[in-house]
Order: sequence, then C-alpha cells, then structure tokens
Amino acid sequence: MRLATLCLAALCSLIFACSQSDDQVQEGACQIEAGVVPDSLSTITCQSDFLTLASDPLDTSLPGAQSGKVILDLMDNQALYFQNSKKYQIHYEFASTHLSGNGKPLVTSLAEFNRTEYFTPDRRFVLGAVTYYSGPKVWALEISGYDTASAEMITTLYQKVRKSAYFGPSLYFHPTSDSVAVEAAKLPSSVPIITTDQLYAGIDYQPLNLGTAVGRLHFVSAADLATTYLGYREIVVLDHVPNDISVVQGIITEEFQTPLSHVNVLSQNRHNPNMGLRHATTNEQLLSLKDKWVKLEVTALTWTVTEVSQSEADAWWEAHKPTPVVLPAANLAVKDLLNAEQIAVQGTGTLRDALKAAVLAFGGKTAHYSILAQTSGIPLRKAFGIPAYYYYQFMQQNGLFAQLDALMADSTFQSSPAVRDTKLAAFRAAIEAAPIDATFQALLKAKLDAEYPGVNIRYRSSTNSEDLDGFPCAGCYESHTGKAASWSSMLSAIRETWASTFLFRTFEERTYYSIDHKSVVMALLVHENFPTEEANGVALTANPYDASGLQPGFYINVQAGGDAEVVHPPAGVTSDEFIYQFDQPGQPISYISHSNIVESGATVLTRAQTYELGKALSLIHQRFSSAYGPAAGNNGWYAMDVEFKFDGDSADTAKLYIKQARSNPGRGN
Repeated sequence: MRLATLCLAALCSLIFACSQSDDQVQEGACQIEAGVVPDSLSTITCQSDFLTLASDPLDTSLPGAQSGKVILDLMDNQALYFQNSKKYQIHYEFASTHLSGNGKPLVTSLAEFNRTEYFTPDRRFVLGAVTYYSGPKVWALEISGYDTASAEMITTLYQKVRKSAYFGPSLYFHPTSDSVAVEAAKLPSSVPIITTDQLYAGIDYQPLNLGTAVGRLHFVSAADLATTYLGYREIVVLDHVPNDISVVQGIITEEFQTPLSHVNVLSQNRHNPNMGLRHATTNEQLLSLKDKWVKLEVTALTWTVTEVSQSEADAWWEAHKPTPVVLPAANLAVKDLLNAEQIAVQGTGTLRDALKAAVLAFGGKTAHYSILAQTSGIPLRKAFGIPAYYYYQFMQQNGLFAQLDALMADSTFQSSPAVRDTKLAAFRAAIEAAPIDATFQALLKAKLDAEYPGVNIRYRSSTNSEDLDGFPCAGCYESHTGKAASWSSMLSAIRETWASTFLFRTFEERTYYSIDHKSVVMALLVHENFPTEEANGVALTANPYDASGLQPGFYINVQAGGDAEVVHPPAGVTSDEFIYQFDQPGQPISYISHSNIVESGATVLTRAQTYELGKALSLIHQRFSSAYGPAAGNNGWYAMDVEFKFDGDSADTAKLYIKQARSNPGRGN
C-alpha cells in the first residue's frame, strides 16, 4: 500500500532539500481593498490576499495550516478561480453560484457534481486547494484523497496555479492519499512532490485536545511520574508521552501523540487541553513561566500561554472545577452469569435506555459489548458477563468496605498523596488475598467447563463508573488473564481485576469528581484470551481532524502484534496511523504515520483487512447512532471509539475481532 509513497520519497527529499524554498516567494501589490472581499480572484499577488480568501483546511491532521480552494474550468479556456473559502467552504457552493448558467454549462445537484467532478475522466472542473503549512513553511497544492484526477489533470492545475500566484516558485504537489500518490508517481519532474511524512517532520505543534486551562506550569520527565505526585491544578510539560498520568489541568508533551493515545483519551474525558510541542522542555517561552500560574489555550492552529495572577487562577478554578458526579445505584439483584447477547436487550425502549439499564448490573464495557453481540456482521469473541453483585458480595464478606471506611477516615490518607498511594497498594493486596465465595466459584466453574473448556480466560473490568456522560474514565481499570490449567490462576485474575478499582490514579480521578468510592461496583466481561495477535489497534468511526463534517472518514491507528501497544507505545516506536475514507469510491487511505517495526515499505494491515475493518466500523457507527449520534438527535460530534485485534495463524490469515466500542467525546471546542 505504501509503495507509491516510498517510490516518491527519495526524489522528494532531494527536491525538498534543494529545489524549493520559501525564500523564493516574491509578493506583489495586493488586489483586495480593505472591507471589500471578492468571491474569487484569478491571481494571488500577496500574502494578505491569500489569507483573506483562505480558511482553516477541512483536514487538520497537519496543524498550523491555512487553505484556499481553487477551481480550474477546463471548458472555459482553463479559467482559474481562487475562491473565497471562508464564504464558500466547498467547491460546489462556489461553482453552482458563479459558474452555472449565463452562457456556461449548468452545475446541477451536489450529488451529480461530486460524481462527475471527482470521479469521471471527462469532467469539466479540476478541483484542488492551496495550503500553506506554517511549521515547515511549505506551499502545497492538494486534491481530495478520493479524487481520481489523472496525472495530466494534476499537471495542468499545478502549472496554472504556479503561474497565477506569487508563491508559485515554491509550490509543491502533496499527495493526500495512497491512491493520489500512485497517480502522482506519473507526474513530470516539473511538478515537485512533498509527502505527508516530510510535512509532518517539519511541524513542531500538534493540537490533540482543544481547550483552555489555568494552572501552575510544572516541568517533569515522564520517567519521574512514577515517584512524582501531581496536583489537580497543574499544567505539565513532559519530555515523553507517559503511559498514564493523574488528573491535571493540561498537558504539553515534547514527543508527539496519537489522537487515541491513553494520555489524550484521558484529556478528552477530563475536558482538558493537550498538545504536542517539539523541544517543549527547552522552549524559552515555557521555561520563562516555569512554576508560575499560567493560562494555556490550545486551538486547531495555534497555542498560547500567558502568565496570570494567583487570584485569577483561583477564580478560574472556582468557575471550572468539575461538578460532583453521583453514580447511578448499582443493580445487585442480578446474579445470573448471562451471555453477552442477553445483557442489554432493547425491547420497547430506546437503545440508550437499554445501555443505561445494563450498566447498573454489568457495567459500561459489558453493556456496549452486548449491543455488538446482537449486531449482525460484527466479528466478536463469544462472551458472558459476571454481574456486579459478586464484586459487592466479595467486598462485604471480607470486610473490605469496612477497611475502605477506615482509610477514608484517616486524616493522613486524605492529606498526603504518598500515604494514599502506599495504603491503596496495601488495600489492593488485601483484596488479592481474600477468599471468593464458594457458591460463586461453583457457578463460574460450571459455566467455564461447559462453554469454555481448556482455554485461558480474560477477565475484563466493567464498572458503573465508566462510559458515563460526566465521567467516562476510559482506561481507569485493569483486566487480567486466568490460566485454564489452574483454578487458582482464574481466581487470582478475578481478584486482581477487582483490585484495580483502587489503583492510585483511578482513585484520584474519582476523588477529583467527588465520587463516593463505595458506590463503584465492578462487573466482569469474560471471554477467551487472545493467545497471539498479528495486529492490535484503535479506531474512531469519524475523522477527528475534520471539524466541518465535510471530509468524512475513519481514523485508524494499528500496530503489528508484539510488545508495542498502540495507545502507549515504547519511546521511538511509531504505528500505522491513517484516515480511511470507507464510504468513498476507491476507499482511499491517507497515512499520517507508518509503523517502524514492520518491513520497510510494508503496512500492518493488508488492503483486504483494512476493508474488513472498515465494514465493521461502519456497522458500529450505524448501530450506536440511535444512542449517541444523529439518530438520537445529536447533530454535533459523533464517533464510536473502537478497540480491535487481528488474530490468527499468520499475519495474512489473521481474523478481525472487535474488542469493545464506546462513545468518544471528541477533540474539545
């Protein structure tokens, strides 16, 4: 899949290094007068005119960009239009207004325009955009990732734009998908090419979760987080992306992240800004504000940090501290070990009502898995749920709730993070050593012997304090595997999973939201363990870089099987990260990054596997729409956050399995 991009890379690196330079840009006299903004220009002669007509690009996966749409009319002597992209967000809006009728061929419906002008060889228009990437200081001509324009069409558009704009001598062509890259390989040498990898390497700012926060600016290394206790009101500057982090007001990492990294998911759940900034730990502006109260603003294009007074910081905290969350009362009447498809049964109510009811007895993860199990076409492991009753019974029988009461009454436990950490570790050890009810053991063993004989079993946390509107808490809890050959191993896996209710970071997270820790109950989602995996990944059923909704696609982040996890990979390890426009003809793929642990030129998934994943993501997106999406009246951001694996005898024969799906909160404001 990556072959075309790689074939271009060597040539591009030479061109990029030697032939093109922002220094070659020569501005002329501006054409746009103050207060009078035209709908288009035939030439761009100065930066001010470009910025007046340009807008934020539809795709912001490469941040720090301004983009202006261009239309070349092949049936009107190759007339070129730099359209006012603030007024006309898409090509059709401009073409139907200005290039239809009055002696010109009619531009009919949007559907017909999209069908002919992106996919037919005898099209009237060649559609593109000129984007200026401020990080690497690159001017790039781009076409949509699904556009089937020929190399000849691209060349014609490039040459016309180059001659008509002051930045022409520094203009590149940037292939926005694998399919466009294949055609770009046929371009003449007069059309210089720059790849996404090269653009990304030149970018120093990465907005992950947008928003504003006020806190004390604290520099700390990721390695020191294991022994450093962070306060709720801190904004942290880190050298690397940590595997986990307690509640803070904002995060700046020197190392870039992925949208579904554990740290960014935490930031989304907490509604706190999160960004990547190359050389952050040596950034002079940040260092000048070290240990001071600051206001951090993270937007899609820029970031700012300014000093504030402590009184301003205190006022901001009072206005923005989280509203206390009260968990719904657990349903402890359910004692049956139910198969997944029996748990969240919709009946005559809504899907959302079925999920909420199931969460009370079986937790968020199991409730959502139940809906997946009832949806034809979604590949899953068969599974069942252990209801929350057995966790509650275990804690009661062993006096563990009484121990928790004693901890909460301890003033040093309340006041000292170090004491809390130490005593919570001892409390988890007590949970892991306590006996499990014999009647429950017999019930579980009978089910495993009858339906899961001789296989290792994965016990996955599923609580009533996750996947909630006010407290998603993704990644708060752990899952563990029991060995088929050892019943004691099975029991240990259950206790270890239950004990993760009181992990330090998880405990702090709940405290931040004023949640009663005794109100948390943990059910378990149970299925056969994945003994091997050829690939593991996470996905969003929408494009997180597309705020407009006009550039749809699935975001996919996948890594080859092994020790390198996707959500928190080892330092220096990259994965395949791409936008897959599943619903577009030809299903183009736009890569953001590539895995560096697979063979050079290879991709983690085959094209067939990517298509299978796309089918499953499409089904999941549609299935949960009536709970979280447009079918439920939500006209804003809607995406399901999906975990998946490919598992089998070899990478080529590995089969897709969906592990879980939950609603995603989006990138912020």
